[in-house]
Amino acid sequence: MVVVEADGNYVEAFVVDELDIYSGESYSVLITTNQDPFKNYWVSVGVRGRLPQTPPALTILNYQPTSSSKFPTSPPPITPPWNDYDRSKAFSNKILALMGSPKPPKTYDRRIILLNTQNKISGYIKWALNNISLVLPPTPYLGSIKYGLKNAFNQKNPPENFDYNNYDVMKPPVNPNSTYGNGVYLLTFNTTVDVILQNANALAENVSEIHPWHLHGHDFWVLGYGEGKFSDKDVKKLNLKNPPLRNTAVIFPHGWTALRFVADNPGVWAFHCHIEPHLHMGMGVVFAEGVHRVTKIPNEALTCGLTGRMFLSKNN
Repeated sequence: MVVVEADGNYVEAFVVDELDIYSGESYSVLITTNQDPFKNYWVSVGVRGRLPQTPPALTILNYQPTSSSKFPTSPPPITPPWNDYDRSKAFSNKILALMGSPKPPKTYDRRIILLNTQNKISGYIKWALNNISLVLPPTPYLGSIKYGLKNAFNQKNPPENFDYNNYDVMKPPVNPNSTYGNGVYLLTFNTTVDVILQNANALAENVSEIHPWHLHGHDFWVLGYGEGKFSDKDVKKLNLKNPPLRNTAVIFPHGWTALRFVADNPGVWAFHCHIEPHLHMGMGVVFAEGVHRVTKIPNEALTCGLTGRMFLSKNN
């Protein structure tokens, strides 16, 4: 397969025998139908990043007019081991922007470092960013910010870093407890924002998972991946020459991923792990920018919580 596009953006073409596709990602590939046209061929799909509880899925690549019911003569390809992280990293590092693609700004205006941890709240396992597990409020953020409803969500700015010097990302957290939160990262419109996704050890020893992070309302440049804890020495390794534009990027076990985007789309935007149970367990944050520029908000987007009461009162 020749990979030519990722998340709606062209990439420098490269050839692979298998794709790592994480939740929220999309790819376009080209294949050349140059095999024996009187045969059919297997395509295998397996689970990666977590020990699979199901066998690989199979489908058939069919050459017409050969019957699609005709089984291939060769055995199905075996999908890579679920925990072959080196293979996954090698695939991700091959993805580079096509020549002529937009380049990222050379510097950032703001850097937010998000420590991704597994925690407990009232005995329940949760996920957290900088020790805050996201719980969305009943009032939509767009309306509460637009109309200045200060009691609709926590007005305290969420933490932009963690206890860097004292936190060991290779070991389970010393204090496994976390807290709920629903604060918003308020971004200055049209500024450049760097986000460092820092993965850490989960509650169990020697366990750290792959998480695909997805940003609504924007594409971002994936500047690089690294092992262990992100530090100033890693800044020199970041790719500002031809980083790919994506809307979803993974963080690997015990590693970090560096992203850069321009806050140029007025609104309130979720940034979260695209494994849906992880989002519901708190693995997400909220960005807001240029909300005052948003006009004609549909009534249907406001009929919850405090803005819902305003809307019902206004219209009797």
